[in-house]
Amino acid sequence: MFELNNIRIERNQRTILQLDQLSIDDKAFTVILGHNGSGKSTLMNLLARQLIADQGDIHFQGQALSALSQKMLARQIAFLPQRLPEVAGLTVRELVRQGRFPWRGTLGRWQKEDQQIIQHAMQQTQVTDYADTLADHLSGGERQRAWIAMLLAQQSPVLLLDEPTSALDLSHQYELMALLKQLNQQTGKGVIVILHDLNLVSRFADQVIALKAGRLFYQGPVNGRNDEDSFLNSERLTELYQIPVQLMEHPESLHKVAVVC
Repeated sequence: MFELNNIRIERNQRTILQLDQLSIDDKAFTVILGHNGSGKSTLMNLLARQLIADQGDIHFQGQALSALSQKMLARQIAFLPQRLPEVAGLTVRELVRQGRFPWRGTLGRWQKEDQQIIQHAMQQTQVTDYADTLADHLSGGERQRAWIAMLLAQQSPVLLLDEPTSALDLSHQYELMALLKQLNQQTGKGVIVILHDLNLVSRFADQVIALKAGRLFYQGPVNGRNDEDSFLNSERLTELYQIPVQLMEHPESLHKVAVVC
């Protein structure tokens, strides 16, 4: 569980994120969303300790996030930023191997277990056939899978992903989200991801954290027992995005479809 208390971040004398109290289930599939500039990436960077709040504290599984060493942090939380780092010259296998560094270090001896974990991570993400291919020669969807394999090799219980679908076409967006959902359900890893597409949220998310102007607008289930308890509520979505949004029944599934009117 992530616990955030009295969080405040200011830039140029303007508050860009203020959260009195926020708890995030580290076992669920949670989506962070909101309009541009609402504080989504700021919150994600706080959880990944890429950013330090001006005020407040964050705990993860009962321990102050600030107290973790960099190695211990990487063992607990795997983070994929929106802009992927340059990996020129690395094959997919070499990229995935980077995920083992929190456990072995640069000079640590590699064990047979490491190779097994790397191979399993590539199998889980279906990139084994590209193991000897340069990572920067892959398509967008394949590259995202390779990076997620690296996160899996890290063996952290929580995966944080900042807009992983932003550069993907429609089919690869759904393929990637289906992979993350499968990993969450089959391995028990928590997934916290930033998205913009409400229909991806409807289909894959368990929990939603919606931000508006740097404040918590909604936290709770995507689909509750009734409209008032659900994020997928036309009035709530309209208020969040300041544009009329209607929800329709999907013709072939129980997922609702969001339509801008």
